[in-house]
Amino acid sequence: MQFRNGVFIITEERHCPLYNVGEELHVDSGILKLPAAKPTCLVLTKDILELTSEDIAYERYLQGSKKKTKFECGGCTGIIRFEFKKEKEFATIQMKLLAAAERREKLKSTGRYAGLLRTIEIFQPLSDDDLLDLVTLLVFENYNWGFPIIQKGDSASSLFIIVSGKVEVLDEDGVTLAEMGRGDVFGEMSLLSGDRVTTTIMAMEPCQIASLSQKNFRHVLNRFPTLQVFFYKLLVSRITTINDQRAEELSSGMVGQLADIPPLELCQMINSNQKTGRLKLEVGEKNATLLFNGGELVFATYNSKDGREAFYDILAISNGRFKFVYGLSKRDAELDILGGFMGMLMEGMKRIDDG
Repeated sequence: MQFRNGVFIITEERHCPLYNVGEELHVDSGILKLPAAKPTCLVLTKDILELTSEDIAYERYLQGSKKKTKFECGGCTGIIRFEFKKEKEFATIQMKLLAAAERREKLKSTGRYAGLLRTIEIFQPLSDDDLLDLVTLLVFENYNWGFPIIQKGDSASSLFIIVSGKVEVLDEDGVTLAEMGRGDVFGEMSLLSGDRVTTTIMAMEPCQIASLSQKNFRHVLNRFPTLQVFFYKLLVSRITTINDQRAEELSSGMVGQLADIPPLELCQMINSNQKTGRLKLEVGEKNATLLFNGGELVFATYNSKDGREAFYDILAISNGRFKFVYGLSKRDAELDILGGFMGMLMEGMKRIDDG
């Protein structure tokens, strides 16, 4: 059987457990080469075999211009789409040897960084293959002393992991609020909540930082459930620390704007501090109500929806007013919880991201 040569690039990915946008699939003399350090997906391999062995045009002419044909894998737990990039151009043995050397160097570099991540506590539950996959998504950068890594007011863009060195957390007046070192992460609150960065992070000594883009962060949460639990627990811990003063005010009631404290933070704060009471939201002409008993959600209603579906919609609200009133009636106190709070929160965030 004859196989055509070609290089294909992944242009779209939806919850694929292995491959990412921008990675390439190489077919050369009947040999399929996958992205460095990635395991082989038999579903994708089967589709590539069919594509390169059949008379399917990689490109076509449409209205006088050349258009690339879109292909996709058969799908398992996720799906990827890819298109033809170019023919293999390794015409000489020297070029083939050079390409092989570059691939070996990339594998060596990937393995070195994977070994580095293995020593960081949050990544220890991952297998060797999982670490290699994670490294391919990270961008490693070095920062000098005094260099601002992120600044207050920046939009959510990446998750940052301190590989070496130390950084300091600064308020708007330049006062040091906290210090972080090797293995600590930052930037996750903005990625999960969608809010802008609230503090400035500056290198307090030469350091190396690994960053993970917003899209790849979502991919990692879906790909590695152990990291998903870690980051959401970290989010709860950070919100609890930041909102200690606000939480105290909840005992007697609190009002405010959702632009200042979004529903995600409000619900996290009530849950982590095990508060009991009624949270009302005014969103234009619509109202939403959530009841908490010991921090657990027992009732939610909004926009003609009740229960979990109402809660998911409430998490997406960005403007309006809120009021928390401490205590529940005897009848409300007997309501059953709607479900595990962290599970509902993760499902709500996933729906917001997909939407």
